[in-house]
Formats: sequence, structure tokens, C-alpha cells
Amino acid sequence: MPKTLAEKVWDAHVVRKGQGGEPDLLYIDLHMIHEVTSPQAFEGLRLAGRRPRRPDLTIATEDHNTPTLNIDLPIADPVSRLQIETLRDNAREFGIRLHSLGDADQGIVHVVGPQLGLTMPGLTVVCGDSHTSTHGAFGALAFGIGTSEVEHVLATQTLPLKPFKTMAVNVTGRLRDPVTAKDVILAVIAAIGTGGGQGHVLEYRGAAIRRLSMEGRMTICNMSIEAGARAGMVAPDQTTFDYLEGRPHAPAGADWDEALAYWRTLRSDDDARFDSEVTIDGDSLEPFVTWGTNPGQGLPLSAAVPDPAEARDDEERVAIEKALSYMGLRPGTPLKDIGVDTVFLGSCTNGRIEDLRAAAEVLEGRRKHDSVRMLVVPGSARVRIQAEREGLDRVFKAFGAEWRNAGCSMCLGMNPDQLAPGERAASTSNRNFEGRQGKGGRTHLVSPLVAAATAIRGRLASPLDLD
Repeated sequence: MPKTLAEKVWDAHVVRKGQGGEPDLLYIDLHMIHEVTSPQAFEGLRLAGRRPRRPDLTIATEDHNTPTLNIDLPIADPVSRLQIETLRDNAREFGIRLHSLGDADQGIVHVVGPQLGLTMPGLTVVCGDSHTSTHGAFGALAFGIGTSEVEHVLATQTLPLKPFKTMAVNVTGRLRDPVTAKDVILAVIAAIGTGGGQGHVLEYRGAAIRRLSMEGRMTICNMSIEAGARAGMVAPDQTTFDYLEGRPHAPAGADWDEALAYWRTLRSDDDARFDSEVTIDGDSLEPFVTWGTNPGQGLPLSAAVPDPAEARDDEERVAIEKALSYMGLRPGTPLKDIGVDTVFLGSCTNGRIEDLRAAAEVLEGRRKHDSVRMLVVPGSARVRIQAEREGLDRVFKAFGAEWRNAGCSMCLGMNPDQLAPGERAASTSNRNFEGRQGKGGRTHLVSPLVAAATAIRGRLASPLDLD
């Protein structure tokens, strides 16, 4: 029978088919861990007297609680220090490869996997982190798991799961400058809602998606979870193969040729049936920004803050009123009139070298607005090294931005990089929930280009708004 891409990858990994409503047992090719969700899983192994089934298929990195300044000094925050030291102890005891602070391959787990060539088409990839969906950009079936599931994968290299539904997200046409992948995914989430993809694997298709770089595709798949989906995928093509070739863990020689032959089969059959489908007109997209407290509360940057009185129903009206109260915004205010205190460029959504290059191009030769603080946090140590090799760090420093070491940083505020109560940020991260970037902090999700222009103007802006 015709199959979607997700169904093909799923079926290739079924160890045992569930009977009588039971879940399938799925083999896991790549398991990534970090300091936040792994301690209880390792303790479970220890109490049961178990060892990891395939430690060679597990990789760990320090990212969530890592400081982005003074990484050569002991970690000051006691909770962060304990979590990182616990990960190091567990990795040592159980034979898990770990990339620690100061290691050239340390960084956000969803940046590290692809740059090492560990993430490849057709794999199943899991991590105790919801944004594992990032890796689906390569045609992998990748999704976040809970702590008990982390333990299960460590112990068995398998996971019991019921099949997901599938949704085709078609993005047609050609994106116009300065529209980016971040604007595409914010537009998708605004269109289908934060629960629109619930229980589904979203497959991103269409001419606009095919024209994206791998880094752009990773940005889109990264935020699939913000649409409620379990995973996002893009079928692999020549762009994928060019990105992977020559990376440390990618196949080589005859193995590369064999892998390539298989990877070329990883596409949805022409007559495959999806459970649902949505189409976005890429030609008409503008830069997007969120105004509220969930990623679905977004609008084109040219729009104004919505009026609760114009809501479709009471539930939406209450949601808008609540969001505007927290965000300190008035209905009808043009989004471009909203001033910000902080600009954050980084995260597993937009902390890759392409994101830093795009922002630096806008900032070069300009100065930061006096009222704005800007943090630039590379997604990995390798990204930082590459950026410094290209001189991007000098551009950011000359502009007046703070150049940091790799980590999750202000994306989730589990380290000192936080907003103060009432502070407003334009952030290239993935979530704008209440308190996400610091208690009482207010977050507007934006692309790297909008972040850069905003740091110049001091208000939400696109590069087209600059003199």
C-alpha cells in the first residue's frame, strides 16, 4: 500500500507489532541525553542493576543549565552545578560519550547531533527534550520522550509507541526577502493553532520548503511541537545529502553510496494518504512576530495587537485578554511600535551559523539602540568557533552585543541568562509562555533578521524598516 514518509520510517523500525490495541515496539537508532531529564533515568538503571543496552548509540552533551560566561570557572549556581556534575558522573559510570563545557563538540543537543552527522535520513531519534523534532529535517522520525522513556531506551534501545497520525503541510511558492523559515513556522502555527497538530507527524512539503537550506528546515521542524505535533519531517533530497557528506559520523566510500540509495527512497508515495492536510501560500508571507503568550498568538509584523472584542468566541476573547494583560499591550497598537529591552539571538531554533551570519549582515556597520541589551549565544561550540573564524563575533561586539559561549541560555532561563520581571524581549527561541525567559518576562518570538533589525531600532522591526 502507498505510504507516507513517516509510515515508511516507522515500519522499518518495528521490532514487534502491537496486538489487540497494544503499542508497537520500535527500535531506536540514536538516543541523545542532557543534564535535565537523564538523572532519574540513570538512577532507575542503577536501582534495577541494569546497564545501557547500546551505549554506543547514546550521546550526551551539557546544554540547558550551562553558563554562557566564565565557563572555565566552577559553575556558580548550585542547582546547575549539581545537575551537570551528576550527568558527568553518570556518563562515566555507564560508559556514555559526553561532550562537556570546554569541549569543541559541546552545545545544544539538537545542534550537536546534525553537525556531527549523527542525525541521518531514515533514523529514529529520541531525546528527553520536546524539540527533538528538529532532527526530522533530515527525514528522520525524531521526537521528545519523558524520563521513564529515557530509562526504557537506555535499558532496551526500544520504545513502545502507538502509531502517530500524519499531516501534510504544503508551503507553496517562493519566500520573499526578508521572510525566513522562522516566519514560515510561526505562520503555520498561527494558521492551525497550538493544538492543530496534536498526535500527528507533520511532513513539510512544497516548493518553498525545497528551497530552504538544511538549517532553515531544522528551524521549521524544531517548532513542530509548538503546533502540538509529536514530530516534523522533511523528505531528504540533494540539499540533505550535500549537508551530510563528509561529516564525522556520516557514511563514507561504498557505505555512502549504499546509504544514498536508501535515502533516495525516503519520500511519501505520490498516492499516499495523509490524515489531514493544510496549505500555506509562501508567496504572500511576511515577517511574523508573536504578540501573546503562546506561539500560536502571532501575526505579520505589519499588523496590530488584536482586539479581544473582535474574537470569534468567548474562549478566544478570554485568551486574548489574558495574554494582553500579561504582555502589557493595548489592542490596536501597531506591532512595530512595541519597544523591547532585550534581544536574544540563539537557541536550538535559531542558533546555527546561518542564523548568526544573517543577523550579522544586518548589524554590520551599525550600532545597537541605547535602550536595548543584545545577547548572541551560538548553538554549539563548533558554531562559535566557525563564527569567530569568519569574524562574526567582531561584528556583534562592534555593534554592542554580548558574545557568549554555547548553550540554551535565555531560551528557557534555567541559567543566569534571564529577563527581569516586566522586561520585554525579541527572541529567536521557540516558546513565549509566561515566565519562560524569566519570571514576569515578556517574550516576542521573531526570526534572526527581525531580531537584528529590532536591536537597531529598539522596537519590533524588519530589515525593510531600516534607513
